[in-house]
Amino acid sequence: MNSLQLGLAALGGLLLLAMLGYYLWLSDKNRPRQPPAAAAADTQPFEHEPTLDIAALEGGFEDNDFAIPTPEKKPALDSLLDVIAPIALDAPVSGDAVLAALPPTRRVGSKPFAVEGLSTTTQRWEAPQAGQRYSQLQAGVQLANRAGAINDIEFSEYVVKTQTFCELINGTADFPEMRREVGRARELDQFAGDHDAQIAFVLRARRSAWSASYVQQMAARLGFVPGSMPGRMVLPGAVGPVPVLSLSFDAQAALADDMSQSALRELTLALDVPQVDRSERAFARMCESAQALAKEMDGVVTDDNGVALPPESMTVIAGELEQLYTMLEQRELSAGSVLARRLFS
Repeated sequence: MNSLQLGLAALGGLLLLAMLGYYLWLSDKNRPRQPPAAAAADTQPFEHEPTLDIAALEGGFEDNDFAIPTPEKKPALDSLLDVIAPIALDAPVSGDAVLAALPPTRRVGSKPFAVEGLSTTTQRWEAPQAGQRYSQLQAGVQLANRAGAINDIEFSEYVVKTQTFCELINGTADFPEMRREVGRARELDQFAGDHDAQIAFVLRARRSAWSASYVQQMAARLGFVPGSMPGRMVLPGAVGPVPVLSLSFDAQAALADDMSQSALRELTLALDVPQVDRSERAFARMCESAQALAKEMDGVVTDDNGVALPPESMTVIAGELEQLYTMLEQRELSAGSVLARRLFS
């Protein structure tokens, strides 16, 4: 082999080494970002999405004990939101008999159906309970929810379901006039449609993709905890049982045997405005979380169409939401209240 051939062979070897180095560099560059091993967050989902004690929120999340929300005692039926039919009884009836007579499904079409009893012990309306006795009963169906207003067919189904129940407990129902209730339902549905707000930001990767474990670690630093479903994290609330924000990504990535090998290029940060109490400062915390994640993860905050959201846009949205909160309060449907959560569901 002459010197020319040796030179060409050496040059070819160097070229192969250079190409190998380039592809290794490119592979490492495009590999999803990984969390430091010592700082990896616990990725096991909670059976139920928890709520966070207010002291934890104000103290920089130093106290990680979750507070169990107090069960809400307010009766399910409310004249503002429900069609209610009083049921007269010849004599007090046991809670066991009421429970046995309840229909197998507690829905009328797309609307919740419920029966309540006036306890002879407490003189308060409550959901039927075994071992209790009730002097009066009432059956109700929700006027409207996000599926729309109750219609004539659903109202008729409600009447039939209630009458069947009454036959089993020897009661007599007094139904309100259908046309009036359907009209109320349409008016309530119109109000809800005009004052509903579900906001979503999309966080998109600028360069390298993110692994699911990296996303979980970054979100955990801001107070997010694993939700009840794969690919979902939530920011617990201090008021009520509903999380303030949710952070979602591809569920398949969360279910992967090795989450460090998943490649995510976008996340969705969402706020269901009527479901969260005004005092939670939900939208402000949404903006803060989005901007913090974008900075730490080298991402950009956009809308659903991929258009970047500047701070000015967020300020405009914040002002509109303040007006929305006030309108809901004036209608006795304050954001985060039991009635608001029922209507906007």
